Amino acid sequence: MTAVIATLTMNPALDVATEAERVIPTRKLRCETPRYDPGGGGINVSRVIGTLGGTATAVYPAGGPTGDLLTSLLASHGIPRHPVTIEGLTRESFTVNEQTSGDQFRFVLPGPALSETEQQRCLQAIAALTPRPDYLVASGSLPPGVPADFYTELARLARQDGMRLVLDTSGEALRQAQGAYLLKPNRNELAQLAGRPLSGEAELRDAARRLLGEGRAEVVVVSLGRDGALLATAGDCRHFPALDVPIRSAVGAGDTMVAAIVFALADGRELTDAVQLGIAASAATLLSPGTGLCRREDVERLYRDLVATG
Repeated sequence: MTAVIATLTMNPALDVATEAERVIPTRKLRCETPRYDPGGGGINVSRVIGTLGGTATAVYPAGGPTGDLLTSLLASHGIPRHPVTIEGLTRESFTVNEQTSGDQFRFVLPGPALSETEQQRCLQAIAALTPRPDYLVASGSLPPGVPADFYTELARLARQDGMRLVLDTSGEALRQAQGAYLLKPNRNELAQLAGRPLSGEAELRDAARRLLGEGRAEVVVVSLGRDGALLATAGDCRHFPALDVPIRSAVGAGDTMVAAIVFALADGRELTDAVQLGIAASAATLLSPGTGLCRREDVERLYRDLVATG
């Protein structure tokens, strides 16, 4: 039986994407019709798991008209959702693709401050989910007002309830993270945790193994962009090559990798196979414009290509 998955997004966003011929300072820029998508790390994970044929309940704080629209968009995607009402206004993120150059400009607004009561309601919403999740994905930044050790507390609660926490975050929240099942930093985040630049695969492997030794996680998957990914466990450390695809948008590529990995693990597949599916899904998202994330047919095709090349 497929395992149960839930996601927690403490700083969700209403993603707005559009295009303009050129992005020029001080000029009024005429844009194309905008596209609206529900966004934020865990919400993107729920969207991708749904695309791949699975189900992941999205838990997130939501406030104001933007929060209402985000919830409505999730409903239109058929994603099970549990919004936690807050006083603040759900943030927006704005992406503009410049048609003349192909460059992408991404504007990320700060989220609303969450009170301690609102934070506790988010944790209570996770604890109240029925059936209880086997995998809990916490992804994205923490909004103002939430302490940097929030995810460490979440990991403790997840272990108490028999959930495997998969964590993808950054900054101080990542530096303080302890006790996750799986941690997914990128190359820069791994270097920040190591406290120095990392050059070469040997240094990446050593830094990833150090995270395991420090009790931060049982599994570490390092996303390396064009260099693929690195999987580190107590018994092994393996590098996986990337897929060479044209990049239309990088929005959500890391979230997509996490989603595909968890989707595969929930389906009972081995870690190595799960990471390969994650690489294929991430590459598929690079093919999609704006905030559209991946298409299932692209993921399946790229996964076959990756497996065929070894």
